[in-house]
Amino acid sequence: MDMQTINTFLSTTAIELLIKVGAAIIFWIVGRWLIGKVVTLMQAAMNRNQVDPTLTKYLGSIVAIALNITLVLGILGYFGIQTTSFAAMLAGAGVAIGAAWSGMLGNFAAGAFMLVLRPFKVGDFVSVGGITGTVTELGLFATTLLTPDNVYTLVGNGKVFGDTIQNYSHMPVRRVERTAQLAGSVDPLDAIVRLKAAIAQIPNVATSPAPEVNLLDFKLEGPVISVRPYTHTDHYWQVYFDTNEAIARVGKEAGWPAPASTQIHRVTQA
Repeated sequence: MDMQTINTFLSTTAIELLIKVGAAIIFWIVGRWLIGKVVTLMQAAMNRNQVDPTLTKYLGSIVAIALNITLVLGILGYFGIQTTSFAAMLAGAGVAIGAAWSGMLGNFAAGAFMLVLRPFKVGDFVSVGGITGTVTELGLFATTLLTPDNVYTLVGNGKVFGDTIQNYSHMPVRRVERTAQLAGSVDPLDAIVRLKAAIAQIPNVATSPAPEVNLLDFKLEGPVISVRPYTHTDHYWQVYFDTNEAIARVGKEAGWPAPASTQIHRVTQA
């Protein structure tokens, strides 16, 4: 290769390549700056509309990734590289990833819907996906619960959103369900009066709705009294156990006998 050929290459192809490389670097820097501005403006608008911060963060990440891919394809096209094959390859990779991660994508979609619909929030006591506990984190792929026995539990959002959701914290109070089995010799109406007075003295029992004490059923042992105080879910277990103690205390103070089955045996002679 003679010097004339080298000079021709340097004066044409090499300079043109350097110009393109320099332009590509400028495009990348400016493009990245613009992408950052777009994502920042989008997240600021979502924050002004009080969209959940977790959803805002992840949507910003998705938009940033999509715009960065578009920027790279644009730069490759500027160099004269056919980007159609790259786009087809990305689409094929997307299909393959979608098939392999169908469960993850389902959890992601369910998490996005939950962040928008808000069936519960962090701190709520809920029953989701067969698990009951306090919500400690609501992510885009899984919901984190802390169960009453202090077990850290992750439930996939697809299972949460596709199953029944019970939010015990949504209403101001919830009802505690207890029963008192009486002996057959105990007057159930007198027992109801005594139990109502005792339940009303329990701390954190709501006055509205008032505690419900009713004659529920009759068994061989005697009448059954339903005892149903209302309380905030934060005090549920305290009221639950205090109600049991109140039933036992009232029975002891009133001198109620222990309930026992009554059976009559008849002996016939042939």
